[in-house]
Amino acid sequence: MAFQELLDKAGGHGRFQVIQLAFLLIVSTLSGTHNLLQNFTAAIPGHRCWVPLLDNETTFANGTEMLDSDFLLSVSIPLDSNMSPEKCRRFRHPQWQLLRLNGTFSNMSEPDTEPCVDGWVYDPSIFPSTIINEWNLVCESQFLKSVAQFIFMIGGLLGSLIYGRLADRFGRKLMIRLCSLQLAVFGTCAAFAPTFPIYCSLLFLSGSSSTGTLINCGLLMTEWTVTKFKAVTLTLVNCAASCAQILLGGLGLGIQNWRTLQLAVSMPFFVFFLFSRWLIESARWLIVNNRSEEGLKALREVARVNGIKKAGDVLTIESLRLTMQEELAAAQTRVSVCDLFRTPNMRLRTCILSLMRFVTSLSYYGIALNLQHLGNNIALYQVVFGAVTLPARCIAFWALNHIGRRISQLMFMFLSGLMILLLIITFVTQEMKTLRVILAALGIFTVSASSMTIVVLRSELMPTVLRGTAVGVILVAGRIGGSIAPLMMLLTVYMPHLPWIVYGVFPMLVSFSVFFFPETRHTPLPDTIQDVENRRNAVLLY
Repeated sequence: MAFQELLDKAGGHGRFQVIQLAFLLIVSTLSGTHNLLQNFTAAIPGHRCWVPLLDNETTFANGTEMLDSDFLLSVSIPLDSNMSPEKCRRFRHPQWQLLRLNGTFSNMSEPDTEPCVDGWVYDPSIFPSTIINEWNLVCESQFLKSVAQFIFMIGGLLGSLIYGRLADRFGRKLMIRLCSLQLAVFGTCAAFAPTFPIYCSLLFLSGSSSTGTLINCGLLMTEWTVTKFKAVTLTLVNCAASCAQILLGGLGLGIQNWRTLQLAVSMPFFVFFLFSRWLIESARWLIVNNRSEEGLKALREVARVNGIKKAGDVLTIESLRLTMQEELAAAQTRVSVCDLFRTPNMRLRTCILSLMRFVTSLSYYGIALNLQHLGNNIALYQVVFGAVTLPARCIAFWALNHIGRRISQLMFMFLSGLMILLLIITFVTQEMKTLRVILAALGIFTVSASSMTIVVLRSELMPTVLRGTAVGVILVAGRIGGSIAPLMMLLTVYMPHLPWIVYGVFPMLVSFSVFFFPETRHTPLPDTIQDVENRRNAVLLY
């Protein structure tokens, strides 16, 4: 916690923080677009079976070229329960007798149907180019859409664990550069993938690097911020996710080809990689990892950018060692992932924060990845939901500072579950579409606010020596929730609304676990595990 004194001497809220924060927020925004990119690249267009009478230009037998296409469709494609043409089956032979509108056929047997053995015809009016019509991921293969999103999330899951741990070992700056380059390369290659398996492989690698970028941008921003402004910084980090949704909605509306859209959100990372060389490594991380000289050099550089003169007179190796004597002593001991679970307070915090992140991600992606359940205007919904989350972050910030961390988390998490449960009622009839969108927006609003409070809690409850590792582990839990979210829709086979019940009930139950935490408002960041354990009695007091 003594690092705060050193940062104040170098300038805790000056020009350096503004410049670095602006750059990292732009990187985070573009990186965040990849999380929901498949709302557009994997949107399911309207489709039906290919039939010779309608789609074979060389078929003109029996004067069928004189018939209206609707008539030809009615004799070629059966109707589903909603009296719409079936998407996945066709008649084995044209049913000409169906054109006799006044006839009755009560004694006729059901016409034979078959799957779409000759392929599909897609409606290009809304989604002209997606991976769905690229590789025919419909009907029996429709589950592959969820598989692709699952693979991306699994990549993010491993990226959370790997890059969080590597950040604690090799630094935040190096991981930002590495992940930016990786995302640029694999994201760009995904735009040229010739087959679905290759696309999924590149999606996996993009997912891991996208998460690694987000983790380390957040860490670097937080660790260069003084206690007074850390909630503001974390709010801006979360607002980057909102901006990512709005940006993605705009890009999805303007770019109809999925390959071009994939390139648009991947190519800028080549530029980010080049400019990231001017980032300054976290002095807090350098010092607690026995690299005091480099940490001191970073502090002096920050002081120079912030215009603080004669910083070298006060920022000396002697003052550093005197100020951070305990932290430097603790740094002699190697830490690992196991240290998150070795002591009682660390174990409690890690498990509960992971559970909260899991449930929040499950609910968030349950709504965000299923926009087609609300209607076909996905770009509009994406922009609206992104715009809704911006005030959600600001309201969460206000609540964190005025109501407190614990009550804010309880309130937002419980309300998010309640909004999702109310959303189920609107699925009964099509006439409630407007109310459905409003409730979904409120669900996104509250779950985004809840997500932000978790970000603040994990930064304030975890020590510097393990913060990157802890963030990685907690995000792994979040990625597991995000990975399961698209697969939950497979439960509709057993009960149409079962996934939405799960999305709603879990947050309401888990919200009460926040009372196991101490209130961290206006408290400095812990630097060591001992700092955390020293507050063990405070948990009981609250």
